[in-house]
Amino acid sequence: MPHPCGQPPRPPPGTWQHGGVTAATHSTLFPQVPETPDAVLEGLDPEQREVALALHGPVCVLAGAGTGKTRAITHRIAYGVRAGILQPATVLAVTFTNRAAGEMRGRLRQLGATGVQARTFHSAALRQLQYFWPKAVGGELPRLLERKVQLVSESAARCQIRLDRNELRDATSEIEWAKVTQTVPADYPAAVAKAQRDAPRDPAELAQIYSMYEQLKRDRSVIDFEDVLLLLVGILQDRADIAEHVRGQYQHFVVDEYQDVSPLQQRLLDLWVGDRDDLCVVGDASQTIYSFTGATPDHLLNFRTRHPGATVVKLVRDYRSTPQVVHLANGLLSQASGRAADHRLELVSQRDKGPEPVYTEYGDEPTEAESTARRIRDLIAAGVPAGEIAVLYRVNSQSEVYEQALADAGVPYQLRGAERFFERAEVREAGTALRGAARAGRNDSLLDGAEDLASQVRAVLSTKGWTTRPPAGSGAVRDRWESLAALVRLAEDFEAARPGATLTDLVRELDERAAAQHAPTVQGVTLASLHAAKGLEWDAVFLVGLTEGMMPIAYAKTDEQVEEERRLLYVGITRARVHLSLSWALSRSPGGRASRRPTRFLNGLRPGSAASGVRGGTGGGGGIDRGAGRAAANRAPAVERKPRSPVRCRVCGRTLTDAGEMKLMRCEDCPSDMDEALYERLHDWRAAQAALLGQPDYCVFTEKTLTAIAETVPSTEGELVVIAGVGNRKLRRFGTDVLAICAGETVRDESDGATEET
Repeated sequence: MPHPCGQPPRPPPGTWQHGGVTAATHSTLFPQVPETPDAVLEGLDPEQREVALALHGPVCVLAGAGTGKTRAITHRIAYGVRAGILQPATVLAVTFTNRAAGEMRGRLRQLGATGVQARTFHSAALRQLQYFWPKAVGGELPRLLERKVQLVSESAARCQIRLDRNELRDATSEIEWAKVTQTVPADYPAAVAKAQRDAPRDPAELAQIYSMYEQLKRDRSVIDFEDVLLLLVGILQDRADIAEHVRGQYQHFVVDEYQDVSPLQQRLLDLWVGDRDDLCVVGDASQTIYSFTGATPDHLLNFRTRHPGATVVKLVRDYRSTPQVVHLANGLLSQASGRAADHRLELVSQRDKGPEPVYTEYGDEPTEAESTARRIRDLIAAGVPAGEIAVLYRVNSQSEVYEQALADAGVPYQLRGAERFFERAEVREAGTALRGAARAGRNDSLLDGAEDLASQVRAVLSTKGWTTRPPAGSGAVRDRWESLAALVRLAEDFEAARPGATLTDLVRELDERAAAQHAPTVQGVTLASLHAAKGLEWDAVFLVGLTEGMMPIAYAKTDEQVEEERRLLYVGITRARVHLSLSWALSRSPGGRASRRPTRFLNGLRPGSAASGVRGGTGGGGGIDRGAGRAAANRAPAVERKPRSPVRCRVCGRTLTDAGEMKLMRCEDCPSDMDEALYERLHDWRAAQAALLGQPDYCVFTEKTLTAIAETVPSTEGELVVIAGVGNRKLRRFGTDVLAICAGETVRDESDGATEET
């Protein structure tokens, strides 16, 4: 019960003193709802408990990676609700991604704090805008523009400015940056200069496109996602009655990942809060990695200045990573400079010792990818689940070589950023089947002999493609199986936690999880960019491609941009719980000039390197493995490749930048001179090879590569190897067959000893 004066009671700290603190990660999938408010606090460490008990006044939580920040703030909300101090409907928790908001809703539900709103900034703002628009403006809210790119393209065309695909994407990002920093088109060039921002085109041209884009939106009565925030800010500023209505509804605010707020989001937050001080913010300046979108850690770092009486709690006990991983992360930040570095948190690992980070240098990118895939296969064989392994890289274009290498090694993988779990077709079909079986009960013959819940689920999902053994290789069939297998595992865990649970209970649990976007784990190695990995964690993490020009990225010019790249690497390192591998390749292709250098950020941290940091690093430990050795020794002599030069369309001569067009060696809209008959023969051969290898067709050659071969009709190894998607490795494996097919010769089918006439 709450204290008579309205202050929360302070439970005895016996839980901590008697070693009862529970880890911040790897919590039970289906924990029992705490019976009492005090039970909500059990298992929190002293600092997390301080957060949970600080229910009044401004609160700032500085939370390092892996220190249980989401745990602390969800227990804070749950304790306040369960103790009767906070009313659920008056609490608004905001964060930046649907996944994070879904996780927060799921945790609050498990703690018995239902009714609390946990949303992204845009989701919360859109709901309010839809509700108040008729009263504030009249009529219906303009239609929301889901994607800006098409309208930006039209705007550029009307300004007689030609943009290729990459430039179009960059221009769209610039418009988004301008809007979240509350910069109008006329002020954009000056704002770019003031921010020392490296604009992708002439700022005057971009301002022109931006102005036309805004005009077209007005003409067509549409708004974009940034307008949602801008319009709501305008309404709350102009209509005191509506602002008071919102403040009457929401009286307690929690903001997660506060280091990522933009000036526009901060302005909206100020209007939501008003002159009150019931605000709790959580963040880590060392994890600021979205400044290119307008995010700034200044609001976090200035919080105590704006709120002099604020309670500030620092979370530094790292429950996620081993001392070896934490040691490297701390060492990396010890070399940092700038304001965020002045407020860095020194993490203290709470885990037992683990293996040292492994640093590996490779001769070329294919060798790096192949060796990484082999090491991942070995980890899986040693008992590490595929879903607890990740390969992280700086840019998405680096993923293809790892997709191929994992497919060649027979390792399942998933690309981060794919569609949401509960929106997958097979998951929706499975939900419909389980719901039907639950309604039919024992009248469904499919459930005959299936006594327990898990057996019933396996029986139902077996009609949708689930089998006791996974299909070979990767691709769509394996992805579908992995989704269904995740549901089977969820059912097994649910039954273990809720003995006697029925199919109806499981369907209800799935519905609640779908509403909260609280997805189960899909077993496949995760491939993701470092930005997409923020907020996630794995037992084993492979950080690849760590060379100058990629880490830091080549266009990071200013000191602050370089420091943000360092923070991005810090985020990558702190995703690992136990196993951490850092690698780089000295050249892009086999036989290429070894001109690359490992990232400067590891200087003084990896063995054999000299410290170059601003503040001096601490030794990283671990042995360095010159990984080019065995793989290079077994490699056949590489076909000599010319130094890379700009790839130009072989039809119109335009420089190509899009990866797909570079594979075709022509613009998508330029006419194709493909030999259709040759393409069909190559297509049939690829299908036979894929069947022989037990892998999807694209693991042999992608459609783009196959099309490029049929268009160029190579006659020599030199002509074939330069086609994007071939390379030396596939040249050795498939080159003889492909050149024979292109020459109209006969290729032997190894699957049954027969020959195929081509």
